[in-house]
Amino acid sequence: MQDNLRDLFLIRPDVAFLNHGSFGACPAPVFEEYQRWQRELESQPVEFLGRRFASLLRDARAPLAEYLNADADDLVYITNATVGVNIVARSLKLGPGDEVLATNHEYGACDRAWRFLCGLSGAAYRHAEIPVPVTTHEDLVESLFAQVGPATRVIFISHITSPTALTFPIAEICRRARALGLITIVDGAHAPGQIPLDLAAIDPDFYTGNLHKWLCAPKGAAFLYARRSLQEMLEPLVVSWGWDAIIPTSSRFIDHHEYQGTSDPSPWLAVPAAIRFQQEHDWNDVRHRCHDILRRARPLIAEALDATFLSPDSDEWYAQMLAFILPDDIDAFELRERLYQEDLVEIPAFNWNGRQTMRISIQGYNSWDDVERLLNGIRRIVGKREERGVMG
Repeated sequence: MQDNLRDLFLIRPDVAFLNHGSFGACPAPVFEEYQRWQRELESQPVEFLGRRFASLLRDARAPLAEYLNADADDLVYITNATVGVNIVARSLKLGPGDEVLATNHEYGACDRAWRFLCGLSGAAYRHAEIPVPVTTHEDLVESLFAQVGPATRVIFISHITSPTALTFPIAEICRRARALGLITIVDGAHAPGQIPLDLAAIDPDFYTGNLHKWLCAPKGAAFLYARRSLQEMLEPLVVSWGWDAIIPTSSRFIDHHEYQGTSDPSPWLAVPAAIRFQQEHDWNDVRHRCHDILRRARPLIAEALDATFLSPDSDEWYAQMLAFILPDDIDAFELRERLYQEDLVEIPAFNWNGRQTMRISIQGYNSWDDVERLLNGIRRIVGKREERGVMG
């Protein structure tokens, strides 16, 4: 295995890019395949979109289905995981007296979607408190289900959380929810490519995941999985030719949601190339190397920031992405901007439940040199607690 894959990615060589989690990064060979599809489309758009679209997408779903251990007819390509959440949320027939239970670790865009739609329907959207630092997966499951109420109809939960970078025990949550007759909707934006993903084992009702993040496909590649028995309830966000299709495919679910007017399917068609790229570069080994770098960096970053850990040091809780709670006297957003402006270190910051977090991602193109640049920048900007007073 190559120790570092930097030369195969398009990331600027002068940037210590420690924010793969936000938008991902596409390897050059995968990006070339993406552009090849774009050129092929433009060479004969009617042939491509009018005659070949359905078969091209069918062929592109097959390797994704194998990768996810799912049936290809239970998957549709979409542009991002937030779209998947919106498709499911808008299709639920909820009303006053119904509740959607999430956690206080969810992604802001999806939180907004739920608040908006529950505001229209009269349903309640509530966060179950999952305190940090977390302890064990068993404790998390018990804490979550202790907060399920008589009005709860849906559990919406992240597989890997965005602001806190924690891996939640999704399979057990889905099992417990089904025993109670609750619908499960999993936001897997950060899961595909970062951790092994087996949808048959997880057995959710609905699961949506980004492929442009950790699987390293082009931007605009994501998927929505729906349990076969629930697919009929889903309404398309856009009604187009796929609705009441003139030449239907084997799945109304696919017809209704995958073709919604003229668009460029090239990101989806490049997904098999992204899967092959990771297979060819022993991605299980890459993930382990990245996790080892993160584990080594974890105490050093916490010390430099006087930061608080959110979980035990265990691969049960984190893989290639890790977050810290910063002390009140550090402005995470000012630190983020100074790290980029002064050190060309790219790393994100978040406001999370009244606290500030900073998150680091380690991908195959990262090395320990990137971590050292981050640490040197933090130490120079933040200084020692006893010397700095309030940062700035």
